[in-house]
Amino acid sequence: MPLTDVAPLEASTEIAAPPAAVWALVSDLRHMPRWSPQCAKTFLRGGEMKVGAKMVNVNRRGLLVWPTQGQVVDLVHEQRVAFRIKENWTVWSFELEPTATGTRLTQRREAPKGISDLSVKLTNRVLGGVDDFTVELQQGMQQTLAKIKADAER
Repeated sequence: MPLTDVAPLEASTEIAAPPAAVWALVSDLRHMPRWSPQCAKTFLRGGEMKVGAKMVNVNRRGLLVWPTQGQVVDLVHEQRVAFRIKENWTVWSFELEPTATGTRLTQRREAPKGISDLSVKLTNRVLGGVDDFTVELQQGMQQTLAKIKADAER
């Protein structure tokens, strides 16, 4: 039985750079390993970022390594990029909003169809449980945004 009624995870930061500069970074998901504490590698199949594009991620936590498959489900120039993870059904996104001083960047993880039973079982058995892993993901989002901010403000 999938885990339902999953609250979205969200983190935001203000970046002193225009949306075009931030978009140039976050719209290419192959950059994720530079920023994310969990993503070790991202391979974009076909090389072109567009809705429907597929990718393979190699994730890591200490010595534990696992792959996931993603697909871009939304791509709006300088506004939003989102991808769904096949194994757990979650949708990860970056949203950009122009501000008076640059860009507000929000990273979000949503589970509109819940989280797959397989993912819940593996998270409970291998990653310390859903609650602890959720806290880890929230902290990872903050780290990811801080690194994107540093790259964009160079």
